[in-house]
Amino acid sequence: MAETNTGTPAPDTQPEKTFTQDEVNKIVGDRLVREREKFADYEAIKEKAAKFDEMEEAQKTELEKAQERANKLQSELDGMKAAEQIRNIRDEVAQTTGVPSNLLTADTKEGCEEQAKAIKAYTESNRPSYPSVRDSGEATTSTKGTTKEQFEDWVNSLG
Repeated sequence: MAETNTGTPAPDTQPEKTFTQDEVNKIVGDRLVREREKFADYEAIKEKAAKFDEMEEAQKTELEKAQERANKLQSELDGMKAAEQIRNIRDEVAQTTGVPSNLLTADTKEGCEEQAKAIKAYTESNRPSYPSVRDSGEATTSTKGTTKEQFEDWVNSLG
C-alpha cells in the first residue's frame, strides 16, 4: 500500500519555534508573577499562626499553667539538690583528708578522694624543709616531736 500525501507536513518536519528576547522576557515575567501570587498571603498566614498560638496559650487551664510552673520549680529544686549533694561530698572528703574543699572539683566521693590524694602527694613532695632553730640560734636539721613538745623541751632546758 502506498502512502498518500494529505498535504500537511509530518510532525518531524515542522520548523522549530524561536522566540525573541521580548517574548522570553514576557514568559519569564508571567511565570514570576504566578509564583509570587502563590506566596502573596505568607505574611497573613504567619500572623494568623502567631495569633493562634496566643489564643492556645490563653485557653490553657489554670491547672496546666500550675503544672508547668511546678515542673519548672521541680527541675530547679533537683539542680539545687544535686549541687548540695556534691558540696556535701567535697566537705566530707575535705574533713577526712585535710585538703580544702574548694580545691576538689570531682562530682563523686571516689573522684574527690583521688584528687585529695594527688593534692596531698604534691604538697608533701614540694614542701620545703626549714631548719629548726633553738634558743642559741644554731640551725639543726633534725626536728623531733611537735612544736608543743619542742617548746616544752626548750623550757625544761632553761632550768
